[in-house]
Amino acid sequence: MNLIKTISLAAGLMLSGVLQAGEALTATLYKRAQCGCCSGHADYLRDHGFDVEVVESDRLTELKREHGVPASLQSCHTLVIDGYVVEGHVPVASIRRLLDERPAITGIALPGMPQGSPGMSGQKTAPFKIYELSAGMPRVFATE
Repeated sequence: MNLIKTISLAAGLMLSGVLQAGEALTATLYKRAQCGCCSGHADYLRDHGFDVEVVESDRLTELKREHGVPASLQSCHTLVIDGYVVEGHVPVASIRRLLDERPAITGIALPGMPQGSPGMSGQKTAPFKIYELSAGMPRVFATE
């Protein structure tokens, strides 16, 4: 990456609140070894200033249950970031909103693997509904 692009990226991240004291937010993305779209989502997050560690796991179902992700809101991977769970191919704008607002919820989820979502191939055909992970009935956190 050339110097101008690096400076532009850093400036944009600082203005958006992603960088604090010169550090990117660290996240851990749990996925199955054979899933390429999960790696695509990790790359997307890195391109937006997140420091993402990818952990391949054969116990994703247990991990999702431990983090309070109901079966109806599950996707192919689970991201843990700054005390929250982000399930699936959630766009970075919703992740940043979650981290900025810090609501009293477990996290957010984009169920399934919608075409055109970050890391997935295909074209987006409808707005994505991102749901809150909390006790009770799922509520929409954002529509993107």
